[in-house]
Amino acid sequence: MEFIEHKTGNGSVVELSASEVLIQSEQDALDIIANIGYLYDSNKIIIHKESLSEAFFDLKTGLAGDILQKFSNYRMQLVVVGDFSQYTSMRLKEFLLESNKGSQVNFLPDITAVL
Repeated sequence: MEFIEHKTGNGSVVELSASEVLIQSEQDALDIIANIGYLYDSNKIIIHKESLSEAFFDLKTGLAGDILQKFSNYRMQLVVVGDFSQYTSMRLKEFLLESNKGSQVNFLPDITAVL
């Protein structure tokens, strides 16, 4: 697991750079939140879609809600970047759209939309 800090006009954004699935449980999310809190002065993280377990995108599992609740509880803004067009579930599409209306959790096509 590698973190990349991006400086912006509003502070910094920390990107979790990984090519494998790193977040498969609430505990994995808590570990990442703790690492960022300890290593960086940032409350915003970018995670690539590939770092999330596929169970995250199956809303029936409850994993998305559990993980996103951890980010909310610790006031860590989360941006998940990637191509979400492969998912056909209307509930998931509505969930992504609704999340993007706020500022706590966003699902965006690429990192340039964040920086």
